[in-house]
Amino acid sequence: MSGHSKWHNIQGRKNAQDAKRGKIFQKISRDLYQAAKKGDPDPENNPQLRLVMEKARAANMPKDNVQRAIDKASGIGGAKFEEITYEGYGPGGTAIMVSALTDNKNRTAAAIRSAFTHHGGTLGTSGSVSYMFDRKGYIVILRDGLDTDEDTMLMDALDAGADDMKTSDDEFEIFTDPKSMDDVRDALQEKGYDLDTAEVRLFPENTTEVPEDKISQYTGLIDELAENDDVQDVYEAATLPEE
Repeated sequence: MSGHSKWHNIQGRKNAQDAKRGKIFQKISRDLYQAAKKGDPDPENNPQLRLVMEKARAANMPKDNVQRAIDKASGIGGAKFEEITYEGYGPGGTAIMVSALTDNKNRTAAAIRSAFTHHGGTLGTSGSVSYMFDRKGYIVILRDGLDTDEDTMLMDALDAGADDMKTSDDEFEIFTDPKSMDDVRDALQEKGYDLDTAEVRLFPENTTEVPEDKISQYTGLIDELAENDDVQDVYEAATLPEE
């Protein structure tokens, strides 16, 4: 029995790791698709696509998966994807934005609506909560192995056209006007910086604390949304109590 139990535990961990790796590959595939769709499918002419391909290599994503995502963006393979944003209220009235990339709008809309309803939230109409969020260019440079101090990084970011920067022990977070993000990204790469992230994101202007009696519902909603294969990002204007 002990041998069987040990094998079962090992197999369980392997299955969990495989599932996690699958979600990572899925996220990268959608990022590849978006980058290739918005720009040139040739990475030599598309800095954003090159950045995502570097992430794919770092995650040991098979080359066939990478090429398949780029082919979809080029219309090869037949599948046509569409970007859709959903707006809603979570438990306690917290504002939530959901960015999806789907080849079946009806399927995705039904799943998003079900998630909100199942966890005590409400799917809203267009514009119901989007005014609570700001769109910003967001660039992350990891500090591990980087021989650059905060002052130098700030000056280089501002010279590149960035608006602001936050520093932590692990990374530099650089914020830009959405329209300037590509130019700032390119300028920083020309300075020799390796970028971990370069994309346009939504940031809440203010946040609402989730009531203690709604925490379980709220986290369940966020988890269900994040696990949906069509969901790219979930943006929250909420915080959880510190305890």
